[in-house]
Amino acid sequence: MDRSANLDTEELKMTREQYILATQQNSLPRTEHPQFYPVGIYGWRKRCLYFFVLLLLVTMIVNLAMTIWILKVMNFTVDSPLVLQSDRNVTVNARNHMGQLTGQLTVGADAVEAQCKRFEVRASDSGRVLFSADEEEIVIGADRLKVTGTEGAVFGHSVETPHIRAEPSQDLKLESPTRSLVMEAPRGVQVNAAAGDLKATCRKELHLQSTEGEIFLDADTIRLGNLPVGSFSSSSSFSSSSSSPSSSAPRQTIYELCACPNGKLYLSPAGAGSTCQSSSNICLWS
Repeated sequence: MDRSANLDTEELKMTREQYILATQQNSLPRTEHPQFYPVGIYGWRKRCLYFFVLLLLVTMIVNLAMTIWILKVMNFTVDSPLVLQSDRNVTVNARNHMGQLTGQLTVGADAVEAQCKRFEVRASDSGRVLFSADEEEIVIGADRLKVTGTEGAVFGHSVETPHIRAEPSQDLKLESPTRSLVMEAPRGVQVNAAAGDLKATCRKELHLQSTEGEIFLDADTIRLGNLPVGSFSSSSSFSSSSSSPSSSAPRQTIYELCACPNGKLYLSPAGAGSTCQSSSNICLWS
């Protein structure tokens, strides 16, 4: 009994000592170094990340260099205008909100083409339309249209204008080199020379015709040159227009203007009465 009691006592002491020892270990500060676990990207992942960062940096440098080169080639500055250059052509397109093409301007080596509904050229100061063109008409709004070419302006069809005027100190010439020139107006055609002569010249015949009215010549002096001259005799016969009075006859200074039935005019020596006859040789052979 005593031996068993001693064993129990010893076991109790050992248990007590273990408890005290365990309690002391928990209360004492730890003197061991803490263990650190590395966190991050290592190995091939780290090399790939560095490669992509380097590639992005090279791309940014190349993009900046290309932008500077383009600005230098185009001569783009704050004070100078924008210059677009191309070896072939330059095309500028305009589109609406749906992406449809509404206008196009193409500058090429042979021509400048503009495709739009209406093309306008305006003055820089007032904004007035100087030139406009669409499918219906072409309007020139400038104060003066001047054509300096040696051949002038060629129109395939009619030209409507209320006034045709030459420049100061210059002549106005209407000419048809190979065909006829026609001037028509329902209410009349007026030709006026305010400070000069009016001449009408033709190679063959000049016709003045009035279908319902009359031809009125109003002037201080009316001259008809190169009219044939006939001679009057007592036998009431007329000689040829090339005949002249005989040297023995007195010089004839007064003539009578005669008209044939067909309208031809000739001169006949004036007498006491009328010396015109419709049966004269000049009227018969005209």
